Amino acid sequence: MPAHVMELPRKVAVGSEITSQVGELLGELELGSEALVLSGPNVKKLVAKELTASLQKGGFRTKWELVGPSTFQEVERVSRLSEDYKANFLIGVGGGKSIDIAKLSAFNSKVPFVSIPTSASHDGVSSPFASVKGLDRPYSIVAKPPVAIIVDTEIIAKAPFQFMVSGCGDLISKLTAVKDWELSHIKTGEYYGRYSASLALLSANLIIEDANVISAKNKESVSVVVEALISSGVAAGIAGSSRPCSGSEHLFSHAMDIVAPGKGLHGEKCGLGTIMMAKLHGMDYDAIRHSMKVIGLPTKASQIDASPDQIVKALVFAREIRKERYTILEEAKLTVESATRLASETGVIG
Repeated sequence: MPAHVMELPRKVAVGSEITSQVGELLGELELGSEALVLSGPNVKKLVAKELTASLQKGGFRTKWELVGPSTFQEVERVSRLSEDYKANFLIGVGGGKSIDIAKLSAFNSKVPFVSIPTSASHDGVSSPFASVKGLDRPYSIVAKPPVAIIVDTEIIAKAPFQFMVSGCGDLISKLTAVKDWELSHIKTGEYYGRYSASLALLSANLIIEDANVISAKNKESVSVVVEALISSGVAAGIAGSSRPCSGSEHLFSHAMDIVAPGKGLHGEKCGLGTIMMAKLHGMDYDAIRHSMKVIGLPTKASQIDASPDQIVKALVFAREIRKERYTILEEAKLTVESATRLASETGVIG
């Protein structure tokens, strides 16, 4: 049997106003002295002064680079820049775009990368998977996990609450992702890791149990969501695949990206998908939907400005996204008629 390889972060720091401690925290990892920092322009304005000062105090030389859209071409550009600069490691600062570009560029350049998220919209802040445009597939690809994750909850709290709500949708979706993984293990013999599955479910159940805490929009809610997102990404690292974090509900979300581009955030679409896939699995989808409502997640297509027709098209198309991945969609084999009935009965449309 081939070795099952797990790649995990060496350091995780979560706390209020800890940007000033980044240099000290990274100094303990012996990463080298040359750091290439990647972000968007707004994030740079927000944290550059304090972060650069902290890195310099820790003995690091830094080059700050603004990144564009999350495309394969941008990853190639940053990879070349990293090699020209002879960067010892890359730091992605911001939301999904900057962290994904840092993750893949570091993978190409064979150097470590550090994740410093400024919003909590999905579990990409800690997972070894990244999403870029311009490839022949709409879903995430394997890259490398961060060697360190540093989260300043004071900064996360300043981001629009919708981003954190989206992160909750991504977390709740682990309920059906794990069910799909277990189903595939039974039907195809695919490897199933109980520990990583349990860790992903723990993150999802924590969000459901703390729905009222999260809806309060305070510092405690930020910590709950951030720590759950980190644990979820670590579950993928332990599994060696995205299986514990991404199932039929993610295939629905990716299908929506094609059928209805720009409608809803990733986690919002995963949440809608989870409600419907939970019903296919025979789970208590109504309880899931209730928790989503408490948090503030969309439970209806109209809340992300999507039409019933788009939802139905995405449901039918979803199983074509990753034919090698066995999910409940292979069992259901949804048609336009059955997909319409599913979306209607779960209240997503109608």
